[in-house]
Amino acid sequence: MVLNNHRDKVEFVLNPAGKALCRIDPNLLTWIAGGFAAAAGYFLWISTKAAPQNLLIASGLIFANGFFDAIDGKVARIAGKMSKYGDFLDHAIDRYADVLIIGGIAMSVGNWVAPWISTLAIIGVLLTSYMGTQAQAVGYGRNYGGVLGRAERLLLLIAGPIIQYFLTVQGKSAPFGLGNSFLEWIMIWFAVAGNLTAISRFYDIRKWFRAQKETGEKR
Repeated sequence: MVLNNHRDKVEFVLNPAGKALCRIDPNLLTWIAGGFAAAAGYFLWISTKAAPQNLLIASGLIFANGFFDAIDGKVARIAGKMSKYGDFLDHAIDRYADVLIIGGIAMSVGNWVAPWISTLAIIGVLLTSYMGTQAQAVGYGRNYGGVLGRAERLLLLIAGPIIQYFLTVQGKSAPFGLGNSFLEWIMIWFAVAGNLTAISRFYDIRKWFRAQKETGEKR
């Protein structure tokens, strides 16, 4: 997760926002993030070449989803309201957000993406997240390795609809006429990078298990 390594560079925004919202229940902020994701999925679903403005609305809603997803944990820390349930809820809503947003693209009446590509993209995204959280469950700690984390996905999902909008109003579908749409290329990247990230995390954890076993045998 490349962008996660630079999270400290946006703290100057998150800290003041977290302090301003610290009286709000962080779990409520998590639900609000989920609501924005659902709305984004809807506008992606109804987006077409005849109504490309829905892509811009969806992009703004995805940005709002990302902001509230980042701020809920910050508020919890500032207000001293961190909890295991809050962490669980955050991860659960994040997965629904992934499915709702990518599903909106996959099922769009504008037919931006081939169904099989969207299916592979969703599999890649969900397996990436699963490997990360399962690593923590077995004692490895959270694994944020790989080339496609949630921050990268959000950045592409915010920028993608905007780029698709400008291509569409110019009478184009994809850059240089390659593919069905620019959004399809993003889904292809999610499918490839997501599954590669999941596999990378799997091998990281397997390597850790083997090291644990060798350490135990030496003892």
